[in-house]
Amino acid sequence: MTSLAELEAAIGASPSAVVAFSGGVDSSLVAAIAARVLGDRVLAVTAVSPSFATGELDGARSVAAAVGIAHRAITTDELSREGYRRNGRDRCYHCKSELYDRLAALASAEGFATTFSGTNVDDLGDWRPGLRAAEEHDVRHPLVEAGFRKADVRRVAIDLGIPSAEKPAMPCLASRVPHGTPVEPAVLAQIDRAERALRDLDYRELRVRHLGTAARVELGRDDLARIMGTEDRTEIVRAVEAAGYERVEIDDEPLRSGSFAGVRAIPLSIIR
Repeated sequence: MTSLAELEAAIGASPSAVVAFSGGVDSSLVAAIAARVLGDRVLAVTAVSPSFATGELDGARSVAAAVGIAHRAITTDELSREGYRRNGRDRCYHCKSELYDRLAALASAEGFATTFSGTNVDDLGDWRPGLRAAEEHDVRHPLVEAGFRKADVRRVAIDLGIPSAEKPAMPCLASRVPHGTPVEPAVLAQIDRAERALRDLDYRELRVRHLGTAARVELGRDDLARIMGTEDRTEIVRAVEAAGYERVEIDDEPLRSGSFAGVRAIPLSIIR
């Protein structure tokens, strides 16, 4: 079984570090333990760009303050990279290359020895072209080194009282765009408006999948159960239409993170 001591040892093997910090549970745990082990020799850095959902920076700042780590926001420009905008299956490689280029420059300029990510063991089994970018930049993955799976991360984060311990995964907004559809600032902004509108209605775990003029709403199991047999579907549709979509589909199956690589053949409740 994984242990906190193993994670502390993995982090302590580096004299100082920058943490790629989204504010999600994985990077939050790395940041919390790095703050404990390295003290003022560690900096949590959040990259802000059009693909970063509204409100996530405030959340990251709050978590950083709670775990006692110095925090900084920087700007990345993945949209300037043609491979990212093209949105092939290697999109994440170009996104992470931009991120790690910026973090490496910061680390070099300010004397940090390494960069930590929040990658855990479960991530290694997915299609993760971003891991190639990490390898090219000598990024270390303390959770992997300590053998932590996602369940281990959540368990320890809950035990430590980390505010994001039970926060749903929040991948970048570009993950809502099917491969082959170009990633454009206006598309990311539209997705952000739609998802923000649903969060304002107190839906917690969700994705708004961009299908051109249409959108498909996917909800987590609890949120999906909430709307079954109710009129709440109408308010969902109206909220997403207000973001500029002409047609809204509500998936009858619970959200599965990482499942969107195109249009799946799945049951849909379609309201025009």
